[in-house]
This record gives sequence, C-alpha cells and structure tokens, in this order.
Amino acid sequence: MDQLQLKLCDIQGRLFELSGNSGYGSNEFIKAFMSSNVAKGLDSSFNRYQWAGEEYLLEETADECQLEKGGSIYFGEVLYWTGYIYRFWHFYKGSDSSKIIKAAPPETMNRNFTMFHSMDPEMAVDDLIEIKNQKSKFFYIFFEIACIRLYKI
Repeated sequence: MDQLQLKLCDIQGRLFELSGNSGYGSNEFIKAFMSSNVAKGLDSSFNRYQWAGEEYLLEETADECQLEKGGSIYFGEVLYWTGYIYRFWHFYKGSDSSKIIKAAPPETMNRNFTMFHSMDPEMAVDDLIEIKNQKSKFFYIFFEIACIRLYKI
C-alpha cells in the first residue's frame, strides 16, 4: 500500500471520528457515508474527494444524505478505527464501500474493536471477512434445518 492510500485511510478515520464529535449518530452516519457518492468517489482511481479534508467530506456527506444530528455515538477510537479499516479494506481487497458495509456493518465493527484494533489491518480485514462467512454458513445451516423440520424431509 502506498503513502497516498494510507493517507486516505487516515482521512477516512478522522472523518468518522469527526462525525461523532459533530453529533451524528454513528450507525446512521457510517451506513449513509458508505453508501454515498462521497464514498464512491473515494473508491475510484481518481476523484476530487481524494484531495479533500475530513471537514469537507463530512459536509458533503451530511448534505447528500440529509443527515440529522442525534443518536448513539461510538467512542472516538472506535470511529477512527472503523473508518480507517473500511478504507484499508477497499485498497487491500478491492471491494466497494457499499459491499464492505454489508460484510461488516458498524455494529460488528463496534463489537469487535477491542479484539481487532491492535491487529495488523490485513489480519483485521481477513478476520472480519471470516466472521461474515461464518454468519452466512450458520444462516444456511439453520435454514436447512428449518426446512427439514417444516417439510419433514
């Protein structure tokens, strides 16, 4: 990963932290941002958002998504780490922001922060993907059992 990519990870981390300091609910902000045109711009190979600071990105996201302040706010360290890891995940795996948020929603990031924040970012991303895969496998096994019981197969 090059220095520009690492800087974008840092900017997104600071953006998420700033959202909490500005009073936006963490789940609402993160979900809105990761599905926004601002996040799509950061995902692209070149976009003006990649040269903007976190204050401008927050303003653009709030305007685009019509965000209102209020709601539960995660600790600043959790917000920074979540933003950093999401952007790192994009560069590491090539995933779009809209897919990353589905694989590891903010609640998952908040719940796993204590265990994962001291890991190398690559390991944290790989473990988050594994958690998602385990949930998917569990769902399909549960669904099969439910079908067997329902239809007495």
